Parts: sequence; structure tokens; C-alpha cells
Amino acid sequence: MEFDLGWILLGLPLAFVLGWLASRLDLRQLRLENRQNPKAYFKGLNFLLNEQQDQAIDAFIQAVQQDPDTSELHFALGSLFRRRGEFERSVRVHQHLLARDDLSNKEHERAQLALAMDYLKAGLLDRAEESYRKLLDTAFKAQAQLALLSIFERTRDWQQAQLIAQELEHSGLGEFKTRQAHYMCEQVEQLLKSQTSPTPSLVAQAKALLEQAIHMAPQSARARIALAHLEHQLGHTTQALDILLHLVHALPQSLPLLCDDLLVWSKSLGKEQSLKEMLQIAYDTHASLDVLRVLSSLQSTPSEQQHLLSQHLQKDPSLMVASWWLEHERIEHEEQRAALNKALLRATAPLKRYRCAACGFEAQKHFWQCPGCQAWDSYPNLRVEEL
Repeated sequence: MEFDLGWILLGLPLAFVLGWLASRLDLRQLRLENRQNPKAYFKGLNFLLNEQQDQAIDAFIQAVQQDPDTSELHFALGSLFRRRGEFERSVRVHQHLLARDDLSNKEHERAQLALAMDYLKAGLLDRAEESYRKLLDTAFKAQAQLALLSIFERTRDWQQAQLIAQELEHSGLGEFKTRQAHYMCEQVEQLLKSQTSPTPSLVAQAKALLEQAIHMAPQSARARIALAHLEHQLGHTTQALDILLHLVHALPQSLPLLCDDLLVWSKSLGKEQSLKEMLQIAYDTHASLDVLRVLSSLQSTPSEQQHLLSQHLQKDPSLMVASWWLEHERIEHEEQRAALNKALLRATAPLKRYRCAACGFEAQKHFWQCPGCQAWDSYPNLRVEEL
């Protein structure tokens, strides 16, 4: 059978025409999709800028459905879910990204970071820790370390927190010596609470940690206060008092926190007079209310005590000092004393608190770490009325 070349000559133009038509159809479809994708994307962005998160999520979901391979839309969608508290959906989005083989290393690490943030926001601290640890050899190392430090503080894993703080400081990302000293003090508190009667080895371990903390952060009062309390607990009141007196000399601003311990321990050792002289000098230098309260209790007679409080009231009309003065002052209608005291106590209750300088959280006692915002050393040594 002879092969007719005429059919080839007729088929070539036909094949060219069909190929051209197919390419035009594909190009038209591509253009249509390209028009739709930006339209859905910008629509979602507009909703987001107008704080219409529900509509923004719907628009982004539509864009993702039209182009499932667009990673940026997945990141935007996951971030929106996290902001709305829909952590399970956010986790699914970022897990889907991590499962893709076409992601670059940079986008893979970014998805890992987003997943870790999902777990942290959801309160799944063990999964968050695991996810952040996977980022320690990436460009997000510093961010992962800071997040791990926060996790270890929240879980009160002070040894791990100290290790991370050391790594951050060695990396030149800040000064963490004071925070490490706090971690050591927290470890000591855990050690002493673990046993009702501390063993000699445990006491030695606690003292070693406190001495290390003092050496690491000499400008921080907490470690020396903790060491003084430990010595007093062991029956070494003289050593405990000496530690606090040295602390007052080194850090005079810490005196308001030490007044009550100084008073009790000085009385037990018969050293009230020397304490009175020291407190008088401190009060003349800076009239702290806690110093005044303890100093007034060391006066020889009630009249001297009242005179000291009256002098302060003339210089600074303080409600707290007025309430102390009223406790010992004779009034014409003694039956009204209880009502007056009650009224003053109610009025002075908010003034006796300590207030966090970072978040404003107020508390009856002084904290080294704010229970509200978790900031360290954010509580001044002075009461609210003195600020």
C-alpha cells in the first residue's frame, strides 16, 4: 500500500490550528484564574484592614481553594485563625504546610514557627516546646529561645530556664544575669519545700546556689534576703542579721523590704538600740513609710512614738501614718475609735499595696516576678502611697 504524502500536507495545518486553539483556551483559563485569585486575595485583605475578620477568613478560604499551592494565603489564613482563638483550625493549616514537599527550607521553617506559636497560644506548652526546639538550628533560633524561656518560666522548670538564659547571653542577645539569679533563688525555694526538715546536703546545695546568685547579680537583693532567711531557719540569727545589715549598706534602697525581719531578729538578739540608730539615719535620708513604722515601734514611750508620727504628718499628710497615729491617740469619744479605725483601714488598704511598674498589677505583698505580666523586678520597694 502506497503512503499518500497529501494527507500529511493536509494534517500539518490542521494539527497547527488545533494546537493553537488549545493554547488559547489554556491561556484564557489561566488569565481567568489569575484575575480571580488576586480579586479574592485583595478582597480578603480589604476585610482584614477593616477588622472584618469573619469576611476576611471566607475570602482567604475561597482564594486557597482556587489555588491550594499558594503558601502565603495559608500563612495569612492560619494567622487569622490564631487571632480569633480558633487554634485547632490554625494548627491544621500549618500542619498542612509542613506536609508539603514543594516548600522551600525558609517557608518550612516559617511554617514550623507558626505551628509553635499556635501551640503556645493554645496553652499546649509541651507541644509548643517540642516545636520550638526544632527551630534551634534555624534562622529563628533567637525567637525560639525566647519563647522556650517563657515556657520554662510558666512551667517553673528553673534549671532549663537558666540554661536557655545562659545561651541567650552568650549569643549577645541581652543581659540575663539578674534573671539567672532569680532562677537560682526559685530553685532554692523548691529545694527547701521538698523536705520538711532539710538535710545537710540539701542545705549545702541551697547555700551554694544562693552564693552563686549573689556573685552573679550583686545588685539584686533577693539572693541575700533568701540566704538570711535560710540562716535564720537553721538557728543562726546572728549570721542572718549580719547578712541583712550588709545588704542595707550595699543596697540602701532595699531597706523597706527588710524592716520587719530586722526588727524581729534585732529584738531576739537584744540589738534594738543599734537598729533604732540605723533606721533613724535612713529615715532622715529618705522618709520611707515602712522605715517610719518600724522606727516608731522602737521608741521608748508612746509619747515619743506619737511625736515622731506627728512630725511626719506635718511634712507629709499620709493616710497610713494617720491610721498609725490614731491607734495610740486618746480621743474625746473613745467609743468612736473602732469606727474611725475601720474607716481609715478601708481607706488605706489600697495605699498599702505594691504596684507593678510594667502592667499596674497591685498586690498586698512584694513580688520579685509580677503575677500579672510575669515581668521580673517590676515591683518597686515602696508602697502605692509613696509612689
